[in-house]
Amino acid sequence: MDTTRQILSETPLFNGLSAEEQDELAAISVGRPYGRGELIFMEGDPADGFYLVARGRVKIFKTALEGKELILHIYGPGNPFGEVPVFAGGRFPASAMALSASQVLFLPRSAFIALISRRPHLAMNMLGELSVRLRQFTVQLEALSLKTVPSRLAAYLVRLSHEQRTKSMSEQEVRLPLSKGQLASVLGTIPETLSRIFSRMSAAGLIRIKGKTLWLLDAEGLTRLAAGEKWEDGDAR
Repeated sequence: MDTTRQILSETPLFNGLSAEEQDELAAISVGRPYGRGELIFMEGDPADGFYLVARGRVKIFKTALEGKELILHIYGPGNPFGEVPVFAGGRFPASAMALSASQVLFLPRSAFIALISRRPHLAMNMLGELSVRLRQFTVQLEALSLKTVPSRLAAYLVRLSHEQRTKSMSEQEVRLPLSKGQLASVLGTIPETLSRIFSRMSAAGLIRIKGKTLWLLDAEGLTRLAAGEKWEDGDAR
């Protein structure tokens, strides 16, 4: 398994740090294993530090009073989470759970703040990361409030195809990293609605789907749908 030092050196948040600075970070980092479905922290827990995914996947979510779950983010290796309270203090505004057997690094707030006081440019890295997260969250809120579910799904598939660097422009193969239930939560809908939209997309010749593997047959059509173009047969919400 990668050492803590290697994990930190490959993390975009800590780009540009010297070997000495990476050693200082490694010295305050604590490795923590989590099993699938194990809570890392709950909404309202004291935010005494932040985390970094070393291996596996972690979901950040909120649960409504009636029990409905809304997934805010899903993070893989190299992604930090719970970092906002490093500056603000207080409590975690959402919960975190391991989606698979995972290894995370925990960086205690007090030790990290002390390190920032000695290495001020670390704070600039953090602010840059927080700015990216804020933009992503703004886009997510806009999609949930203004776009139809088909548009949200199309945008997700187009983004996924770019992230996975698919090899064909005419028939792009992507693999869903989430279950359909989890994807429905990310898109702000229910699994039944998501299944109907997948069926409609397949019938319209936009995609072909088999299990968790999809082929994007009409990337241009998906892009137009993601931009808000309305389907002739209506717009499911």
